[in-house]
Amino acid sequence: MKILIASDIHGSAFWAERLMTAVERERPDRIALLGDLLYHGPRNNLPREYDPSRVIPLLNDLASSIPLTAVRGNCDSEVDQMVLDFPLMADFAQIVDARGREILLTHGHVFGAGFHNSVDRLPHLAPGAAVVFGHTHVKVNQACDAHPGIWAFNPGSVSIPKDGSNSCGVYEDGAFRHIVLTEGM
Repeated sequence: MKILIASDIHGSAFWAERLMTAVERERPDRIALLGDLLYHGPRNNLPREYDPSRVIPLLNDLASSIPLTAVRGNCDSEVDQMVLDFPLMADFAQIVDARGREILLTHGHVFGAGFHNSVDRLPHLAPGAAVVFGHTHVKVNQACDAHPGIWAFNPGSVSIPKDGSNSCGVYEDGAFRHIVLTEGM
C-alpha cells in the first residue's frame, strides 16, 4: 500500500496544483489529508495564489479517483465540509497497512506527538504504530522519544512551510519519506 500524505494546503491553488502533480507522479493507492485544507488561518500570511475556490475542485476530483481519508485541522470548519465531497470533520482516523501496522492520522492540534511545541497527547497505540500529523508545518520522520515504540511523521506543509521547503510525504513498504514540492512541478 502506497499512501500520499499532505497537510496544511491553506487554500493555496498554486501549491495545491503542485501537490496534484506529485500525486500523478507517485500514483498512490490512497491519499491522507491532515487538515487545514482551505482556510489560511489568522496566524498565517496569505499563501501564494490563495484561492480556496480553485482548491475545492482539485480536492474533490482527487477524492473521486483515489480512496481518500481526511481529518480536521484547526483552520477547518463546517463550511469547508459543505463544499468538500469527502468527510473532513474527524479529529483522527486510523489506517492499518497490509502488515498490520496501525497508522494514526491527525492534524496535531488535538492529538500529537509533542514535536515543535505541539500537543503531546496520543490515544493508546500498539508498539510499532505510527502517528502521522501536520499542524507545525515542519517535517518530522523519527522515533518518538516521548512515546517509546511509536514512529512520528509530519509531511511538512504544502503551502506555508516553517522549515524552508514546501512538501508532502509518502508511506510505502513500511517506511515514510518526504517529497519536496518545487515551483516548476
